[in-house]
Amino acid sequence: MKKLSILVVDDDPVIRRLLQQRLQKANYDEIDVAEDGVIGIQMMSKKFYDVILTDLMMPNGVGGIEVLEAAKEINTDTEVVLITAHSSIDSAVEAMKKGAVDYLEKPINFDELFLRLDKIADVKTILRNAQDIQQAKDVTDHAASETIQDMELQISKLQNKIDELEAILRNSSINSEERIYQALDRIAED
Repeated sequence: MKKLSILVVDDDPVIRRLLQQRLQKANYDEIDVAEDGVIGIQMMSKKFYDVILTDLMMPNGVGGIEVLEAAKEINTDTEVVLITAHSSIDSAVEAMKKGAVDYLEKPINFDELFLRLDKIADVKTILRNAQDIQQAKDVTDHAASETIQDMELQISKLQNKIDELEAILRNSSINSEERIYQALDRIAED
């Protein structure tokens, strides 16, 4: 299983079904479908998706750009790939400026789609690993900080004891044998 949750948003039932079947056959573990942008936005507001594959042109005034904007507003970690039969440089540039990770033309070249999804999965894995490493580093830093503080306290206590022993041993008003006993008693304390 490939670890990506994918939402397919397309008003064409044939394209939706085709994408769902091909993604399942390619072993993507979680694929949901929405028949228009309104339903797609409702679904992504209730559940996190790693990737949203959305048609650029859809009815009801909610097309791919609106789905993209909603996806990025809901969770910036969601990657959006726009799919369109109406390829234009302007719409591709607009989509990329708004945060689309990629742009595909219909008819869909599934090899190209799977390569892009694999790339997204690899980047997400790298990011998760980096977050795990950062979290482990934070835990280690915290533990090291506590250990250093404990050591500093122990060193301070030991330095105080050494200072007390030195004062006892230098006290010439007490005979040397008594100084040794006092020093030994002080060492035995704690």
